[in-house]
Amino acid sequence: MKKFTAEEIRDSATEQNVRFLRLMFTDIDGTIKNVEVPISQLNKVLDNQMMFDGSSIDGFVRIEESDMYLCPDLATWLVFPWEIGTGKDKVARLICDIYNPDGTPFAGDPRTNLKRVLKEMEELGFTEFNLGPEPELFLFKIYEKGKQTLLLNDDVGYFDLAPMDLGENCRSEIVLQLEDMGFEIEASHHETAPGQHEIDWKYADAVEACDNIQTFKLIVKTVARQHGLHATFMPKPLQGVSGSGMHFNMSLFNQEGNAFCDETDDLGLSKTAYQFLAGTMKHALAFTAICNPTVNSYKRLIPGYEAPVYVAWSARNRSPLVRVPSSRGMSTRVELRSVDPSANPYLALAVLLKSGLDGIKNEMEVAEPIDRNIYRMTSEERHERGIIDLPSTLHNALKYLREDEVVKEALGSHIYNSFITAKRVEWAAYREQVSEWEQEKYMTLY
Repeated sequence: MKKFTAEEIRDSATEQNVRFLRLMFTDIDGTIKNVEVPISQLNKVLDNQMMFDGSSIDGFVRIEESDMYLCPDLATWLVFPWEIGTGKDKVARLICDIYNPDGTPFAGDPRTNLKRVLKEMEELGFTEFNLGPEPELFLFKIYEKGKQTLLLNDDVGYFDLAPMDLGENCRSEIVLQLEDMGFEIEASHHETAPGQHEIDWKYADAVEACDNIQTFKLIVKTVARQHGLHATFMPKPLQGVSGSGMHFNMSLFNQEGNAFCDETDDLGLSKTAYQFLAGTMKHALAFTAICNPTVNSYKRLIPGYEAPVYVAWSARNRSPLVRVPSSRGMSTRVELRSVDPSANPYLALAVLLKSGLDGIKNEMEVAEPIDRNIYRMTSEERHERGIIDLPSTLHNALKYLREDEVVKEALGSHIYNSFITAKRVEWAAYREQVSEWEQEKYMTLY
C-alpha cells in the first residue's frame, strides 16, 4: 500500500479534479458508512478536525455522547474511476478510524478494534497477519423503477463462459475498475449457482485486506447498477442452490518469513501453524456468530451445498471447516471456509486472529486431519472422530459466543455488548415471522 503524505493528497485532488470527498468507515453490522464533504474541507479533514454524530450509527454511542472524530488513514486515499455531473469532476475517499472527543481511539470502531488485536500479535513476536479473501456474490435483474427482482441474468454454472455467462461483461468491468484502483486481481469466474460470481485478488496485511473487502463491495454494487443489475452479498438469496461464501486465507509472518511453513514436516507445516489450527478449532463454535452474523447465514451452512458444516481440518479435501491449500513456502496458509460475505471483515479477522493466537500461546495440539469426505460419513463415524457440527442457527451461535471469553475479548466489551443486543433483536424479529412454507405445510394439515 502506498503511503501518501498530506501534500501528495492535496496535489492529487487538484490534478484529478476531485470535487467531493467521502470519509468512509464501517459500523458493527459491517455496513459501509460515509460522511461526504466538498473538497474545500480537505485541510480540515487532514488535520483530524472532522466530527460527526456517532449516535446515529448502530452500535456506536448514546445520544448524550454523540460527537466523534473521523481520523483518516492517509494510506487509503483513492480517487474513484467514475465521473460525476456533466464534466470531469471526481469523487475520492479516505477510510477513517473513529476517535473520542478526548483524542482516544473509540472502542466501538471495528477497524480500531482489529488494530488492538494486531498489537497482541506483535507482542508475541509476529510482524504481519495476511488475509486473502474469496468473496462470492449474486447478480439479479432490476425493474425499470430501480427495484431488484429475484430474476437471474443467466442459468449457467461453475467456470462457464460467454455467451452463456451473461454476467461476464459486468464482472469484467468490475475487474477493470478494481485494477485501476490498485487491486491485483488473481481470478474471476462464474460460480456454481446461476447468477453467482467470484472475484479473487492478492492478499494484503490484515487492515488493508479488510479495507479492500469494503471497497470491493462498493465497486461491485456500483458497477452492477450501471449494468442494470443488483449485486447482493446475501449468503443465501435463493433456495435449492449454493449460497455465497467468503473464504479467508490467513497466514502469520515473523522476522524469518512465513511462520506457518516448515519444510521438514510431512505436511510442510510448522508447530506454529498446528497451534494456530488448534486455536481455530477450539473457538469455531463461538466465532461463527461473527463470521456468519445473520439469520440467513445459516441457510447456507447446511449439508449438500458445498458450505462447511463440520469442525475439522484437512490438507487434502474441501469438506472440512478449515483447509490447508497445497502451496508452501511463502504461500503457506490456512483457509477458513465458513465465513460469508455478510460478515464485518474487521470483526471476523479480529476473532480469527485472537483464536489462533490463543492456540499458539497455550501450545494447543490440533486433532488429526480428516482426509475423507465428511459429507459421506455417518453421524456415528463423525462422533468417533470427534467431529462436531457448527451452530445451525444464529440463536445457537450466539449462545456459544456468550460462553467463550477469548472471542469476547477479541471484540472488546463495547462491540460485544452492541453485537449481542442487535442480534437478539434480529433473531426475535425472525421468530415472529410466519413463512410461506409454513402456511403451505400446515394450513390444511391442521
